Amino acid sequence: MSKRSLNGTDFSAMVLAGAEQLHRHAEHVNSLNVFPVPDGDTGTNMNLTMTNGVTELRKQNTGGVGTRAAVLSKGLLMGARGNSGVILSQLFRGFGRYAASFEELNAVQFASALQSGVDTAYKAVVKPVEGTILTVAKEAAKQAVYFSRRTNDVTELMNEVLNKAKEALAQTPEQLPVLKQVGVVDSGGQGLVYIYQGFADYLNGMTLQTSGTVLPEGQAVVNPANVTVPEEQSVQPVQRPFAEVPMSAQAKLETEDIEFLYDMEFFINRKLGGGQSESFSEDAFRSALAVNGDSIIVIADDEIIKVHVHSKAPGEVLNLALKYGEITQIHILNMREQHRDLLTAGMDIAPAPELFADIPAEPVRHEDPAILPADELAPYGFIAVASGDGITEIFKSLGVDIVLSGGQTMNPSTEDFVNAVKSITAQHIFILPNNSNIVLAAQQARDLLEGERSITVIPSKSIPQGMAAAFAFQEEDDIQLNESRMNAAVSEVKTGQVTYAVRDTSFDGLEIRAGHYIGIADSKIVATEENMIATCQELLSQMLVNGDEIVTILTGEEAKEGETLQLTGWINEHYPDVEVEAHEGGQPIYYYLFSVEG
Repeated sequence: MSKRSLNGTDFSAMVLAGAEQLHRHAEHVNSLNVFPVPDGDTGTNMNLTMTNGVTELRKQNTGGVGTRAAVLSKGLLMGARGNSGVILSQLFRGFGRYAASFEELNAVQFASALQSGVDTAYKAVVKPVEGTILTVAKEAAKQAVYFSRRTNDVTELMNEVLNKAKEALAQTPEQLPVLKQVGVVDSGGQGLVYIYQGFADYLNGMTLQTSGTVLPEGQAVVNPANVTVPEEQSVQPVQRPFAEVPMSAQAKLETEDIEFLYDMEFFINRKLGGGQSESFSEDAFRSALAVNGDSIIVIADDEIIKVHVHSKAPGEVLNLALKYGEITQIHILNMREQHRDLLTAGMDIAPAPELFADIPAEPVRHEDPAILPADELAPYGFIAVASGDGITEIFKSLGVDIVLSGGQTMNPSTEDFVNAVKSITAQHIFILPNNSNIVLAAQQARDLLEGERSITVIPSKSIPQGMAAAFAFQEEDDIQLNESRMNAAVSEVKTGQVTYAVRDTSFDGLEIRAGHYIGIADSKIVATEENMIATCQELLSQMLVNGDEIVTILTGEEAKEGETLQLTGWINEHYPDVEVEAHEGGQPIYYYLFSVEG
């Protein structure tokens, strides 16, 4: 059905159709999880994120495209769950920013809005990985911009976008070897294709039925792009998420290898110091900083420029900044000195601090009676994510104020973190996500509250890492020292997990059978056996190396006491120098969580 432009009603109907398509196929998206574990839930996360956006859109379903896109964007942002949900929210955030001033979008404008979404999403991810939802969105937007010069028909353009998205999805296994190894396409990319399918279905005249399916007058959905994508698989139902494709850990660093040794963070107030008279080019400023620096982050608006850089020449950096306004809240650290101190203390170097994480928040500007004057606030507050009553109690015993229910069995949304932060009366709050699929949502909440609350996200990716971080915290020390100590504690913990396989697959040379147990060491499957204890023993044999001294066992809700006693006895027999502690964790899905420390 030919359409020269999209109005507000069209936009809402497209979004609803896209959400319905994603909802119908969420389990298929879940089944594409790289690991054959029973908690792969990219589809669930994207579906919950999209549902929150649609809910907000239905509450305020008036106005032009720009108005409705802004409402959708806010709903997605607050409801974002998991990495895939956060990236999805950023795609529509960028779309909404471009569309903000438009009542309707023609083909060229629609293509530009898609490209703006891609630009925003890539900026939101610190280390973008190709072969993911980002790649699918990028290739589709690039094709949209190209094709918009050849058509003024939005329907025709959307069909072309869907076609290219499917082609890009089919290529993801060639970009991420782990996808090719297990024979699947990227799950997040597949979720985005379903959303685009819904967009195209609406524009091609298909109607949304009360059953939740998108059908053209009772007939089967037509694939206008005629591109083959993986069919839905018959798999055992899956429930929740597992971590993303594992990334390589940072190599240990020699002090003298730190080339750009001064870690600098500061603000430039453009309203002060004559900065408004100097034209600011973000690209030119980045290029100038790159002459003697790296790890450059510049976030600019009309009034404030936020800067982070590792530099050889801090004086030159400040001179560059002074041209644009008055410099405030300057923080400069010598990373070589920091590294030497950490080595002296027997710790590995911690990752660089989160951007502006240690800058105290400005006075809170709302009427919430729970927010007290600064001199009445506790110095620190803690939020952690956990699943299982036992694990929750352990975190509370370590001083955590709020434990959000989540992790492997549920990913808290950005809004969940925002509400938790607002409920804590503390000057500075540390967040322990305890799952790689939750880190982005926590960071997004931190960014939303920047200037209102002072927050640091410790990027813990497992329950044992989160516990180690909480244990390392010292209330008498400052934010920066605690952040470094907790990050170092996270880096020193090895995590093991035991669950079962939901499908047959081959992974890293292991032949895995559905129903067999699998042992995972720091996001890598290293053991699989038909017997539970044998799997645990093989996993621990690979984890206990190089003089490790402590093993902590967290038992899941389905773990048996007899097997736990058998396992602790085996450790005592084969590793007599290792101290073993067992605690009731109560976590679902994972029979055992192991923490190994030197």
